Amino acid sequence: MRARALAGFAIAAMALCLAALAGAQAQRPVNARLLLGDAPAARLSDYRLFLDSGARTPNARVTPYGLNTELYADGAVKFRYVFIPPGAQAQYHESEVFAFPVGTALIKTFAAPGADGTMRFLETRLLIHRDDGWVAYPYVWNEAQSEAVYSPIGAEIPVAWRDAAGDEHALAWRVPNRNQCKGCHDRDGVVAPIGPSARNLNRDYPYAEGAANQLTYWATLGLLAGAPAPSDAPRAPDAYAADDAPLALRARTYLDVNCAHCHNPRGPAATSGLDLRLANEAAYSWGVMKPPVAAGRASAGMAFSIEPGHPERSILLHRMESLDPGVMMPELGRQTVDARAVALIREWIAEME
Repeated sequence: MRARALAGFAIAAMALCLAALAGAQAQRPVNARLLLGDAPAARLSDYRLFLDSGARTPNARVTPYGLNTELYADGAVKFRYVFIPPGAQAQYHESEVFAFPVGTALIKTFAAPGADGTMRFLETRLLIHRDDGWVAYPYVWNEAQSEAVYSPIGAEIPVAWRDAAGDEHALAWRVPNRNQCKGCHDRDGVVAPIGPSARNLNRDYPYAEGAANQLTYWATLGLLAGAPAPSDAPRAPDAYAADDAPLALRARTYLDVNCAHCHNPRGPAATSGLDLRLANEAAYSWGVMKPPVAAGRASAGMAFSIEPGHPERSILLHRMESLDPGVMMPELGRQTVDARAVALIREWIAEME
């Protein structure tokens, strides 16, 4: 009897140890060594950025964040996170993307919302800051939503959903291949992040413990150095919210977020002569009364990128409304027209004098 009791106790103790071990494994820290490796992980879960293979629960030091205005992507829902390694901090910059330390990972998952409120994950894109610079890795989610696998050649995923604006989307979602990532994430010819700047992050975020300003929250966690009080930091508005800022500022914010990563003096479209950064105050370089550098069918015979008072004669708006691959702008990342943005830019140009 005593032997059976001892055996039972040993089995129970072993079960508790195994359970504790499993729990410890589930709580293991982010695999920082793998992030800095020469090759991408085969599976997203290998990095341990999330506590579950379905990437719903972030690991310690993996912090969710949002932007005041998002890049349009056919109405897909996006989930953004940043991982900054222990003992390191991003350095605040007033107008540029923060200077993130080596070992940082910027994580963005694109999802199609279901009618029942569920989310179907489509892809997760990683930007990882290694010793030799930033690298971009695309991961594609399986049907079971249990894992995302590295796909350097990209993918096409048939999907249909209705977005927050009520627009229906039925398309083959295009996951960019690794080389296409540089089509947007390009600064002076090298891969670089484009979203996490003070003006885009200066807003409240609904964290699990309560809403807080993101700049303050990052600084409190030790993720960000040199940040001023939110009231002293720049803030871009929600471009689509009419009550958030004047029309011109909202229109230019849209262009800053959706176009300026290419159309700036250090971007891949620098030769166009357009500089659509929000900080640029020279209206001519926004396109106002500016002829195109190269005439062609993309200009549709129009004389200026923006002709004040005449949206119907403005090349910029014409290209935003187009789905022709040789005409449309942005040329990557969308298969549908952003109707809200078109209405915004149309109204802005119409009111120009």
